[in-house]
Amino acid sequence: MKVTDFDYILPEDRISERPWEERTGSRLLVLHRDGMVEHRIFSDLPAYLGQGDMLILNNSKVFPARLKGRKKGGGQIEILLVKKIRDDVWEVLSRGSYTGRVTIADDFFSDLYQGRTAHFHFQGDFMENIWKHGLMPLPPYIKRLPDEYDKGQYQTVYACEEGSIAAPTAGLHFTDALLREISLKGVAVKEITLHVGIGTFKPIRTDILEEHHMDAEHFEIDAGLVQEIGETKASGKRVVTVGTTSTRALEGYLSGKCRIVSRNGKVQGTTDIFIYPGHEFKAIDSLVTNFHLPRSTPLMLAAAKSGWKNMLNAYKEALAKEYRFLSYGDAMLIL
Repeated sequence: MKVTDFDYILPEDRISERPWEERTGSRLLVLHRDGMVEHRIFSDLPAYLGQGDMLILNNSKVFPARLKGRKKGGGQIEILLVKKIRDDVWEVLSRGSYTGRVTIADDFFSDLYQGRTAHFHFQGDFMENIWKHGLMPLPPYIKRLPDEYDKGQYQTVYACEEGSIAAPTAGLHFTDALLREISLKGVAVKEITLHVGIGTFKPIRTDILEEHHMDAEHFEIDAGLVQEIGETKASGKRVVTVGTTSTRALEGYLSGKCRIVSRNGKVQGTTDIFIYPGHEFKAIDSLVTNFHLPRSTPLMLAAAKSGWKNMLNAYKEALAKEYRFLSYGDAMLIL
């Protein structure tokens, strides 16, 4: 398959800069297997879930991984924390290949090497410094600076396992009240963890889809959940994942596209699974997701579930009806 096969025109004014004030007030496009489309509100989601179904959430928490600082000789520089090597040393992204001291605050600075590795110096707890001085890592297609409001809104209400540098955005539409309503219907609400890294958003630089390789991302799944998933499917009920990240964690593990490092009560490991049309899903039956960038890996995963023709027609209808796209945009339910 060619990467250009997954292209569509996304006007800039369809990209949402801010979230809905009420999380469940976002719009919900429901895409059926036969290609039929319904237009609903996200608070209508429980109507599509039934007793015995399972809803799986990614409880990873975004931290303010974007740091602004001053170079030793003057000039501003921005650092994005990507991967912890140890508490005070991180793999980072920055423009250029600067080596030298970067001052973030009077008592918080780093020594940057080739713009890719940062050795931090600080007092107290590292993450407390990050939450105090860092900015939320909003995606580059959101053209404004992040603010304190984003520290709450660019986060799911059930986020608890710190480690993502981007939100699992399909989960942004849920509230505690909506999750209670879903549970009261007899739906089993479960949580897993996949820490979203830079690889989820890396552009595909190959012409042929199959030549692209995803970066590995860390996941954790309760050991008993895999059996519960099997029992749910065997009973004729559905497993519904919230977001492409939850889907990648489960499919990566059940497809064997992973590296396991521990099985002590939780299956912990990394997965670099790349899901695109033709993938045979082992775990999920339905998917809650957002509207994704053209040619992106999350778009290809969603198309693997719905079929690209159905997905493209749904996107065309969403654009015509002025849905909001990307991280702070509206949602889709693929049945």
